[in-house]
Amino acid sequence: MFSLLMNWMRDARILPQISATERQALEAGDVWIDGEFFGGNPDFDRMLKENYHRLPADEQAFLDGPVETLLKMVDTHALSRTRRLPQAAFDFMAENGFFGLQIPTEYGGRPMSTLGKSCVMAKITPHSGILSSLVVIPNSLGAAELLCEYGTPEQKQHYLPKLANGEYVPCFGLTEPTAGSDAASIKAEGIVFRDTDGDIKFRLNFRKRYITLAPVANLISLACRLHDPDNLLDKGEDVGITVLLIEKGTPGLHIGDHHEPIGDVFANGPIVGRDVVVPATDILGGLEYAGQGWKMLMESLAGGRMVSLPATALSTMQLATAAAGAYSMVRTQFGIPVGRMEGVESKIGHMAAMTYMFEGARIFGCSALDRGIQPPVASAIMKAYATETAREVGTHAMDVMAGAGVMQGPNNVIGRNYCSAPVAITVEGANIMTRTLMIFGQGATRCHPHAYQVVQAVENNDTGKFRKHLLGWIGQFLLGMLMTVLRGLTRGHFTVNMPTDVAPETRTYYRRLGWAASRFGLLTNLAMFLLGGKLKARGNLTGRYADAVAWQYLAFSALRRFEADGRLREDLPLLHYSCRYALARTQQAFEGIYENFGGPLGLLLRTFGRLGLGLNPLTRFPDDDATRAAAHTMQTWNDQYRRLCGDSYLPDDPQRGFGRLMQAFRLTSEAEPVRAKIRTAQRAGRLGRGAPETLAQQAQERLVITSAEAALLVAAQQACLAAIEVDVFTPEEFYGEQAPAGLTATGDGGLEKHADQPPLAATGS
Repeated sequence: MFSLLMNWMRDARILPQISATERQALEAGDVWIDGEFFGGNPDFDRMLKENYHRLPADEQAFLDGPVETLLKMVDTHALSRTRRLPQAAFDFMAENGFFGLQIPTEYGGRPMSTLGKSCVMAKITPHSGILSSLVVIPNSLGAAELLCEYGTPEQKQHYLPKLANGEYVPCFGLTEPTAGSDAASIKAEGIVFRDTDGDIKFRLNFRKRYITLAPVANLISLACRLHDPDNLLDKGEDVGITVLLIEKGTPGLHIGDHHEPIGDVFANGPIVGRDVVVPATDILGGLEYAGQGWKMLMESLAGGRMVSLPATALSTMQLATAAAGAYSMVRTQFGIPVGRMEGVESKIGHMAAMTYMFEGARIFGCSALDRGIQPPVASAIMKAYATETAREVGTHAMDVMAGAGVMQGPNNVIGRNYCSAPVAITVEGANIMTRTLMIFGQGATRCHPHAYQVVQAVENNDTGKFRKHLLGWIGQFLLGMLMTVLRGLTRGHFTVNMPTDVAPETRTYYRRLGWAASRFGLLTNLAMFLLGGKLKARGNLTGRYADAVAWQYLAFSALRRFEADGRLREDLPLLHYSCRYALARTQQAFEGIYENFGGPLGLLLRTFGRLGLGLNPLTRFPDDDATRAAAHTMQTWNDQYRRLCGDSYLPDDPQRGFGRLMQAFRLTSEAEPVRAKIRTAQRAGRLGRGAPETLAQQAQERLVITSAEAALLVAAQQACLAAIEVDVFTPEEFYGEQAPAGLTATGDGGLEKHADQPPLAATGS
């Protein structure tokens, strides 16, 4: 019976059809906590035992030392105009190991943990796109990672020391005009032939584009498809995708031209090859790895999705939130800081909570990689949702900072990152594809406790394995139906496997997550049973499934962070907001699935099911009180604000840019108790009406405040007025006829040149 059923399922294509490249992608990496959500019954105790690392002392010292020094060396506004990194900065990077963060010490590298690399990338990225690309590519998508894993001893000895010291600048040649998100369809071709000298060689023809660092690189990891018409490699005519190492200067290779990325410009450009001939020894890993390039690509791209891109996204979230939170208290309108207006609070509260949640997810994911776990589904979630949320947070910051965000110049602290948001969203698989194809498509098959085993059994005609896992799948499906009904009726009370030791204030979120997971597991089974091979064509539906599992994963990451941080009570507003928001987005995804499932079951889901979802939701979006509490965590200069900024680079120059804003924020926060004294005196009739700053002298004379407090209030007001100024350029400076000399507003509204100001520090209005 099982044999007949297995044959029918294969012939009728009931199960998803998996190509050879899809199988390699599925089998690359590991199932992690994402499998708990697809299984429908998460074991929270086991999930909470998963590692959540902290940086070791030497890596923290690297962040506090060389990284800080490097960022102080580079004038970002000057760099945006010249688009060339000063040689001194490049030399400093080479001497201090910035290019060798994943190269072993025996080859001259300075190896760091995955979390350490992520933190370095996160600190550098918001400061400069040029610096960021020079750190991210060599330490994630360059040749070093693949050489360490697959390189021959000779290749390691030759390339790794020169990569570590900056002699080789790498780039990864993958994307083509007809192969972007669909990397398996690359057209770059290599023809295997035997040269007149008797050696096996490859004749390459290719046209790559969007290649980061290509204009300045001298070592290319090139992905191409090898064809061997004479079977010289003994692997058939179609050898498959292969990675080759090609050096600049090889005849027929054209490299050095630029694209111009949106926002903060960095080195990016095309690579073209016409009849480029290279020896077979240029295969990364040697001849035995001919045709193994797809596996290498999957592993390399997965690293970028969990490490470099989440670091980039999180760092821009932190910067935008820190800047907008500070600016909202520095800028006053209608006699109060704009941050006390509810519309502004709603933006900042959301920004603060999203930053808190995604920082937890970043550290959690990097900790898994450091443990040797490679979770492709969780990595895809982080890539897509971190970069999308960073764009949203950047937009909120622009709304809060208004003119200070849109007027460009050295004092605009968020504009460049806002403009650059589409870059992270586009690279390594556009987010549309990641959301609608990768997360649920790969997760439903690989992370499900039985699905992939059933698919393998059908493909291999293994009746015994088929029987075992099909019966297991049916049992899991029936139990899932029962648990979904019970947890719906009880709202998860008494029916979810609750963790044994978590903060009491957070137990409600575990209960709701367990309830949500059972519904998600059931809906996953229904999709695989009833839609099967049609799922690939139902991108909108699979995108909603991706939303459901992604927001569950992110909510748990926030909970994991709260436990790892020691259950800090001052962070509870951020945890409450982020978990409520994530669960509300999960609820929203379920509603979309019910409304669009299709077929006879879809009718039931759209009617009775949708009614039940509305009457018995997981949760509602955060209310105004929750939003206000979350916003306040980033609106006072204190230990919590500095801690939540993490290892972000906060310049200390009080005359310019972020440093000027932080100076004003610190002073106005310190002056708030002084204002409170004046307001109390006003209510008691001891002082007249007016803003506290205008009453400083009178308050001092009437002994409401001390002279030191009056001086602090005046200093805070002056700092705040300076911090809201935007950059002004003369016609000569604006049209590039001379470098900005620095302008500042004088008391009478005129403009006065200041010779003692540093170059490029243009301020004023």
